[in-house]
Amino acid sequence: MGEQEVVQIKVGSGPVGILGLKEVLEEMAGPYADRPDEEVREELLKRLGKRNYIPGPARDQYASAFLREFKKHLGLEVEEGPGEGLEVLVLGAGCTQCDGLEREVMAVLSELSLAGNVEHIRDVKEIGKYGVMGTPALLINGKVKAVGRVPPRARLVQWLKEAAQSK
Repeated sequence: MGEQEVVQIKVGSGPVGILGLKEVLEEMAGPYADRPDEEVREELLKRLGKRNYIPGPARDQYASAFLREFKKHLGLEVEEGPGEGLEVLVLGAGCTQCDGLEREVMAVLSELSLAGNVEHIRDVKEIGKYGVMGTPALLINGKVKAVGRVPPRARLVQWLKEAAQSK
């Protein structure tokens, strides 16, 4: 087994990186698709807890987040809670530019002390749903800000500050 991907999901009100989530969801999709939610939650906690730190007081929040991701993986509709902070999407299959844009956005959010959820969508079919004709693409709070290029850092700072003020 190669290097496992870290996937960022919303746990409680903030984003958390989870190691090996995709692999566990794929392993469990068939055998656990029709099992009760509580059984799925416990199995997800057990499997993902081997590779990730899950704080005791936040165990229920993690279990709910894992179950939500499992249901999304199965193609079921799930209700996303209201987001805190900015919603930032980086669209791109995972090329150097796309990954660099994701890192740059996270660095700017950190530098400005802004709360936000950054999601990198790599699936070509999913990217197509946003109607962009090039990657990398950047969406902030649902608005397309850049397509086919990595914007300069100063522009990212400007866009993120403006989005935070209008929230």
